[in-house]
Amino acid sequence: MTTLPNVIRFDADAGGPLSGVRVLDLSRLVAGNMLSVQLADFGADVIKIESASGDPLRDWTDDGQSLHWKTYGRNKRSILLDLRQPDGMAALEALLRTADVFIENFRPGTLETMGLAPDRLLELNPDLIVVRISGFGQTGPYAQYPGFGTLVEAMSGFATRTGFPDREPVLPPLALADMISGIYGAQAVTMALLAREKGAARGQVIDLSLLEPMYAVLGPEAAIHRVTGKVKQRTGSASNTVSPRNVYLCSDGKYVALSGSMQVVAMRIFDIIGHPEMKTDPRFATNAERVRNRALVDEAVGAWFAGHPRDEALRIMREAGATVGPVYDIADIAADPHFSERGVIVEVEDADNGSLPMHNILPRMSGTPGGWRRPAPRLGEHTDEILAEVGLDRPAEPAARRQRA
Repeated sequence: MTTLPNVIRFDADAGGPLSGVRVLDLSRLVAGNMLSVQLADFGADVIKIESASGDPLRDWTDDGQSLHWKTYGRNKRSILLDLRQPDGMAALEALLRTADVFIENFRPGTLETMGLAPDRLLELNPDLIVVRISGFGQTGPYAQYPGFGTLVEAMSGFATRTGFPDREPVLPPLALADMISGIYGAQAVTMALLAREKGAARGQVIDLSLLEPMYAVLGPEAAIHRVTGKVKQRTGSASNTVSPRNVYLCSDGKYVALSGSMQVVAMRIFDIIGHPEMKTDPRFATNAERVRNRALVDEAVGAWFAGHPRDEALRIMREAGATVGPVYDIADIAADPHFSERGVIVEVEDADNGSLPMHNILPRMSGTPGGWRRPAPRLGEHTDEILAEVGLDRPAEPAARRQRA
């Protein structure tokens, strides 16, 4: 096993602007882990509360390794609690009294049946910020529906805008709704912490659905529908807002993405492709007309790219001030010097592989950067340590479980 150069070493003393903030993460899978890893990266003490089966994210494996968990479990600690047992629930309540943030993603109503309704949580700790993640929110006709991202990616209107008009709607090939919701959730937590610090509030409940953040990324589509009466349709990689904008195939079989969203850039593109007459042609002179005649615009632009290998096309376009870039896969990204120099991907020490590439801590902050404190924990790795911090011993395992083991 070879360790690559410039590997980031974990430092338990690395700080961050959220140092001193304790987060209890009882969520499972992506949205909650995406939320809590952002807090952990910036110094929060994130404690993953797991059952004996562990967070299901641990089971998402590639070649037998839990690479999702290694990435989104970093900078966290793990405690094993059986919340079906009185001593497990007592341990959770002891931890809640010391916590700043509590994250859960049970189906709405489950927390109440456990005896941990928000009123009870805020009774235990009036300063606690409770994040309740669900597919469709804590209220409404769909509150009890299973809350997987796939469903909200479909129901939010996102999928029907993705793909080509003569094909079925396309779902994203990754947990996009969960990721976006996690980002919104981390922002909500930091706002709640700030409000508490300023005395504007004490504890509060954040009702975080996957549906609403996913819908929000559609922008003004509801307003457009109201004003125009039209429902925007799938356009593949083209846009029904600006033109030219598409993915184009070059002569060497590689693709580029081009956007002429500003009028001056669109005019430059027509010059570059050898069709300056398009600048004054009424069909292409304004963005609105170019969108209406998008097929003709793409035909002209696509013919130019088809006559040039990708690197040459990129050079010509960039030198003339057009906005264009290559379509990358992960292998291209790994070889690109910009990603390396900027540290978009960093090598982080890993017990199984020597090191692993991961996305860097975001956002970049000049005065209070995040830090790499610990690798993703083994299941229950910190149970004794965390319980000792609240004056408890490890709960005894039920006899039935000892026999099964």
